Amino acid sequence: MESWNLVWSEEFDYKGLPDPEKWTFEVGHVRNLEQQYYTEQRLENAVVKRGKLVITGRKEKFPNAAYEPGSTQWRTSKPYADYTSASITTQVLYAWTYGRVEVRAKLPKGNGMWPAIWMLGDNFEEVGWPYAGEIDIMEHVGKEPLEVHGTVHFPTGKQDEFVSNGGVVSKKGLARKFHVFAIEWSEGKIDFFINDILYHTFKIDQAGKGPDNPFRNPHFLIINLAMGANWPGPIDDKVLPQQFIIDYVRIYQKIFKE
Repeated sequence: MESWNLVWSEEFDYKGLPDPEKWTFEVGHVRNLEQQYYTEQRLENAVVKRGKLVITGRKEKFPNAAYEPGSTQWRTSKPYADYTSASITTQVLYAWTYGRVEVRAKLPKGNGMWPAIWMLGDNFEEVGWPYAGEIDIMEHVGKEPLEVHGTVHFPTGKQDEFVSNGGVVSKKGLARKFHVFAIEWSEGKIDFFINDILYHTFKIDQAGKGPDNPFRNPHFLIINLAMGANWPGPIDDKVLPQQFIIDYVRIYQKIFKE
């Protein structure tokens, strides 16, 4: 008989910055032409208090440490960012293959907001995207206030081409109440849930039956609040600051009991 065994958790039962034994920070302008600058170890953007992690997206002038005068590259061309936020990850600290990943959270609201709970293959630094694979446990954009997306991305085998396979579920009160976002990932499939309601299933063999299938390898976890970029669209400054509040993160894996 199989049962779930809790193998890792973060209950945020302390105060201050996220626990450095569990989390690292992404820093700067990282991906997707997003407008926020991810800060590191800055309480204004990521703080644990009253048993919750609060990630705050703000409109503020913030120095870009990667600025290069004369650069035309979006990450380095501006001396200052106009927005700040935070992205925490378990990269280099923890990664998992298979199991149930469960996060209870309350989402921000407003145009331009893009909170996400997601995973990347642990070999991301070596092989890059999309070859490492990506599992989006929860994505939400403020311009679609009722919709939650769960998606996987993986390579086709042809240069940098990739396939996206996902589902969407409609849910009221995403910014007003806490909801539980989860996946259950096994050798055969990845199921996507909101409040234990299954809304999408991905069959792992769709990403290939050989050793290059990224969903047979360890993935690390990322929790971030992005702002702006193509999908969420322009940021509505009037809604800022906005908070992405995480109650807990729990990782379970199957054990066999007689």
